[in-house]
Amino acid sequence: MAKLESLGITGFEALHYYVHDLDRSRKFYTGNMDFAEMGVSSPELEAKTKQKSALFTAGNVMVLCSQPLAGAKGRVASFMKKHPDGVGTIIFGVKDAEAAYKLIEKRGGTPMEEVQRYSDANGSMAWFTITTPFGDTNFRFVERKGKTPFFPGFVQHAKPTGGKNRFGFTHIDHITSNFQTMSPALLWMEHVLGFEKFWHIEFHTNDVHDEKQGGMGAMATHGSGLKSEVMYDKESGVKFANNEPARPFFKSSQIYVFHEDHRGDGVQHAALVVPNIIDTVRGLRQNGVSFMPTPGSYYDMLPERIVKLGIEKIDEDIKVLRDLEILVDGEGKNRYMLQIFLKESAALYKEAEAGPFFYEIIQRKGDQGFGGGNFRALFESIEREQQATGRV
Repeated sequence: MAKLESLGITGFEALHYYVHDLDRSRKFYTGNMDFAEMGVSSPELEAKTKQKSALFTAGNVMVLCSQPLAGAKGRVASFMKKHPDGVGTIIFGVKDAEAAYKLIEKRGGTPMEEVQRYSDANGSMAWFTITTPFGDTNFRFVERKGKTPFFPGFVQHAKPTGGKNRFGFTHIDHITSNFQTMSPALLWMEHVLGFEKFWHIEFHTNDVHDEKQGGMGAMATHGSGLKSEVMYDKESGVKFANNEPARPFFKSSQIYVFHEDHRGDGVQHAALVVPNIIDTVRGLRQNGVSFMPTPGSYYDMLPERIVKLGIEKIDEDIKVLRDLEILVDGEGKNRYMLQIFLKESAALYKEAEAGPFFYEIIQRKGDQGFGGGNFRALFESIEREQQATGRV
């Protein structure tokens, strides 16, 4: 297939996270994560959209949280009749909304509206929203010129409230979604969005569940099998990791469990970049944030694994990484990444309707790809968490 013309995406602008308790989200972002609250929806916007919203930011990470109004029948309310809390819209910056709209429609994409426009004395914006194969998650493309509100009807605080981003979040590295079958999404991203294939892996976590019965030598009874394909927009560097469950034990795969918990396909997690993950994780733990567990055996094997990966050496003390349960992966001499995964929202809040979405925190030290151990560590960690809660 010939390379398609770029849509002119400039990057991830924001996640629009649909929740049933906005005050709880406010406490998490401004309290636990030290994000700043930039503003809220106006009464007029709330009357129009049937939802109340608040925007939280840290560096270039923006998360818009919206809660449906009581008895409302708007977009958020409709989503939450089917799903627990989750990402309902992914918002992208784009150079030219009209041009992107025409390309998407020409390639068989499905805009939900014409290009919408807004302008005032400070600047202008244009945007449109499309349906996707990502379950009930839509994509929105926004072009901005000058200084504009986050959205018409959004009221920016005179001074941001809440946190100061003392944990150093800079931007979204990638977004990961889970599917019962991912081929339609991959084809759509390639033929409609013009994304390219970046990386692929297949594996199974048969060995994880029976650690107490003797580890890898024990007879496997379940595990998380998956196929994963990363797609990216070459111009902007925007990356999507896409997963589907695989045999054996299809229904005990954590991908399938996500599908059951979310009640459909959807966004599983977003990875947030930091410049110093040790300081970030230490601070977040002290601030009450919980992470998925990593067994001590991972760190026992880490020195040997670093050599096998060709990394040769890392700057960090493995004892510190063990204490904080930070993971290491990479490919090539002294090129690696460090990451850790927050517990999913349902586990953080001890409430199923909080949903299976979670955040990854990542520090890249020369490695810009997706290592196999990186993915495997994530799925093994989720597998253990699901075991601990009796869901597999």
